[in-house]
Amino acid sequence: MIKLAFVYLVAGLMFAGFSLLSALDRGNSKRFGNAAFWGLTAVSFLAGDKLGDLGNGIVVLGLALLAAQGLLDLGQPATTSAGERIELSERFGNRLFAPALMLPIVVALGVLVLKPAQIAGVPLMDPKQATLVSLALAVIVGLTSALVLLRQPLISPLQEGRRLADTIGWAMLLPQFLAALGVVFALAGVGKEIGLLVTTYLPVDTRFAAVAVYCVGMAGFTMLMGNAFAAFPVLTGGVALPILIHHFGGNPAVIASIGMLSGFCGTLMTPLAANFNLVPPALLEIPDRYAVIKAQVPTALIMLIVNTVLMYVLAFRH
Repeated sequence: MIKLAFVYLVAGLMFAGFSLLSALDRGNSKRFGNAAFWGLTAVSFLAGDKLGDLGNGIVVLGLALLAAQGLLDLGQPATTSAGERIELSERFGNRLFAPALMLPIVVALGVLVLKPAQIAGVPLMDPKQATLVSLALAVIVGLTSALVLLRQPLISPLQEGRRLADTIGWAMLLPQFLAALGVVFALAGVGKEIGLLVTTYLPVDTRFAAVAVYCVGMAGFTMLMGNAFAAFPVLTGGVALPILIHHFGGNPAVIASIGMLSGFCGTLMTPLAANFNLVPPALLEIPDRYAVIKAQVPTALIMLIVNTVLMYVLAFRH
């Protein structure tokens, strides 16, 4: 059975490749800082389950120390020139989109075909992790098709991936850290405390008020945490489960999915979502570092209202 460990293996090998190529990059004065950072990231993916809490904590502290000390810098991976890219785009035209289109196709096949498949009565892949496993398989298929189509060196995906990773830097790992922080908050009982505060001080005695509190709370807590995955277990455990689902009898699937979308509205409005909102202005050299957030706020507020209405209408259609 293909389990989630396969996804961690693929990601860990990718970061290990980034680390090795960074160490060999003599054009980068901070190559060993990059190598150590991506190497520790690889260790967390490849051996995190064997390191234990203390070992993983040391890895995280090492990553934070490397980033805080400014030991990371943009590498100089071997890549194509601007002229070569223009020539390739003119030669292949719309065929360049074929590898990218492989991702949704393979994911759909994985979920619809491979997920129910069995070998000797054993599922081919873990049904609970079918989407992530299918996505990892889709990445491999997409990369293979790109290499065949473009006839680039086998090392080119790692070089281009390293270039993008070095450009984003430590912010690339923010989603993983913040999602883990959300789990820590949930295990610490923060969700229960928030639920107690909500039921004590906010008017959640009506269905619409409870829906509004959950949706707006998801957006607000996401803005504080920087990631909807971190806010989701806290607000869902504190508000959605006891009030919307258990008390009002709402549909868990509808409430959870729209609640996550409400959290994403908060992602659009916070600088703490640095990899989404601060990195693009830096890459595009926009003078106003908050330009992306300012452009997204109106859409985020409109979608938050839409999500609230949708949850109220769709989640209680018994």
